[in-house]
Amino acid sequence: MTVTDVKKTGGVEYGGVTEADLAEINRFAKGELTAEQVYTFALRLCDNEVDRDFERFSLDCLQRLGELFVGKSGIFDHQWSAAGQTARIYRTEVAEEPGRMTMAGEPCRYLKGWAYMLRSEKNQALIEEIEGGIKKEVSVGCAVARRVCSVCGGEISQCGHVPGRQYDGKLCTAILEDPTDAYEWSFVAVPAQREAGVLKKTLVYRGFDQGERLQLEKEAAAGRSYLAALRQELVRLAGLAEEALDCAIFARAAERMEEEELLELTRVLKKRLERRRWPGPQLGWGHGSDSGEAFLV
Repeated sequence: MTVTDVKKTGGVEYGGVTEADLAEINRFAKGELTAEQVYTFALRLCDNEVDRDFERFSLDCLQRLGELFVGKSGIFDHQWSAAGQTARIYRTEVAEEPGRMTMAGEPCRYLKGWAYMLRSEKNQALIEEIEGGIKKEVSVGCAVARRVCSVCGGEISQCGHVPGRQYDGKLCTAILEDPTDAYEWSFVAVPAQREAGVLKKTLVYRGFDQGERLQLEKEAAAGRSYLAALRQELVRLAGLAEEALDCAIFARAAERMEEEELLELTRVLKKRLERRRWPGPQLGWGHGSDSGEAFLV
């Protein structure tokens, strides 16, 4: 079974501390904490919207992640350090945004978690930044066993479909399934999911308007065209460099390559063809003559 590490993004909501909150918080504390000692806030951890990586969580995945994230620590920028631990999740639930549909045509659902931190001198600046809306984007780190193709239902790494491309008018996305672990959640600057952010006491979620959708589709199309041109050029160069190469098979392999791989292979093939076009001199300095000036032909 292949396990894929995932980092996705949500947001934060802040509020008061109830007796029910304290009962759940004190499951993780060695001593009995009081309402005056803790600060609580709610997080939009992740949702089932299509994100910048053209991935989305399934509803089952969100529900299972909710179980896995209880008790997990919050850090900064996914830097796994005890010094960066800031808060801990003590409760989660999967919530729905009434009337909002995702880009995939599903009712929008998100994983909401409640976290607490101590009201200490060390944490006071962070609490003020959360309250003031400075610290509001969060990202989760987890592992999933499957990334399912929305077009064919197969494993996305094996089926040949490319997330972000259109197939018969249907956008291909990777559906994240079967979570195996939830590592942590982090405050970050740039979230993978576009609408991630601090949740206020009353959730306001704007979603995409038509203009934003058109712009996103335009940018995605430009990116697909760029990668398609890179792949086409790579296949052309490979055919010139290796006459025995089956270009159709190589083209299918190139479909799975990312920009960095395409550019590097293109660079190598261009150098190989350049050497073939401009071969080295037929005469070179030889070795072993008494004068040291013999030529080899």
